Amino acid sequence: MNLVVQATAPSNIALIKYMGKTSHSENRPSNASLSWSLKHLTSMVQVEFTSDKGDKWEPLRLEEGYHAPSLSKKGQQRFLSHFQFLKKKMGISGSYIVRSGNNFPSDCGVASSASSFAALTKAAWALAKEKQLSGIMTREELSCLSRHGSGSSCRSLFTGWARWENEGAKECLYPLQTLEHTLILLDDKKKDISSSEAHKRVTTSLKFKGRTKRATERLAHLEEALQNSDWKQVYKTSLEEFEDMHELFETSNPPFSYRNQQSRDITRWVEEFWKLHEDGPVITMDAGANVHLLWRQDQLSIARQLLSEVTDRCPEVRLLQSPGWKDSF
Repeated sequence: MNLVVQATAPSNIALIKYMGKTSHSENRPSNASLSWSLKHLTSMVQVEFTSDKGDKWEPLRLEEGYHAPSLSKKGQQRFLSHFQFLKKKMGISGSYIVRSGNNFPSDCGVASSASSFAALTKAAWALAKEKQLSGIMTREELSCLSRHGSGSSCRSLFTGWARWENEGAKECLYPLQTLEHTLILLDDKKKDISSSEAHKRVTTSLKFKGRTKRATERLAHLEEALQNSDWKQVYKTSLEEFEDMHELFETSNPPFSYRNQQSRDITRWVEEFWKLHEDGPVITMDAGANVHLLWRQDQLSIARQLLSEVTDRCPEVRLLQSPGWKDSF
């Protein structure tokens, strides 16, 4: 019977963004970032030994809740190149079929590359352990390896807050440690401009000058707010940060935009909700049109109110909720 190993990893949403690189080949970031792991949005990777020559990728099938991404030849090569990098690092020989899938749409700004490359890194380590080639590796060590495949994947080795600077990410513990998440899925189509391309283009924006300083200052403000459980400041800092990132996209040369009218409207409605209630969700967006909301667990009633308004105004949207609130709407 062939050896098969399997691993899963969560997507993550950064409140302080990784945008811009000091090294594209090694995925080294221009600034430190801080993210929250989305435990309900996950990727699964299976690795199976094959007697055929050479590694190959296949879509993951027959796993409940998971569907296979449509990987281009370039995407498959990128995934397998990281697997081969991991094999070399861990002393793994032989050829393998690598299968992957997500329980959420890929390539639309929900960090599917982060979760899939993190899951691949964990699967390679599981394979090395099965073959008795590796001892214990810490999550921090796996994070450093995962970064080589996808920068933001280094944060998906953790289950809560993760801070990434330089080599890999580390877990952070703050009083605000138990949160609920809503993904407002506005567009599940593959985005026209990849995140890798966006990292290159933002450097052409006149606003990129000073970006590292702005992000570093916001990170300090955010960490202070999280330590003090200052939810309103977390909201304000996160809003400023993702607006900054999207303005870089929209002022690059040539300019491009991930935001659509609905995502702009929802951002405005959240701001109005905060002004009216002096409370609300933390809002952010990644490199896509979809909107992420983070909530404290005591905010269920206002979450129902706001999300009811959103779905009334945009009846075609889908809401993907974290498990704690999944059956509450």
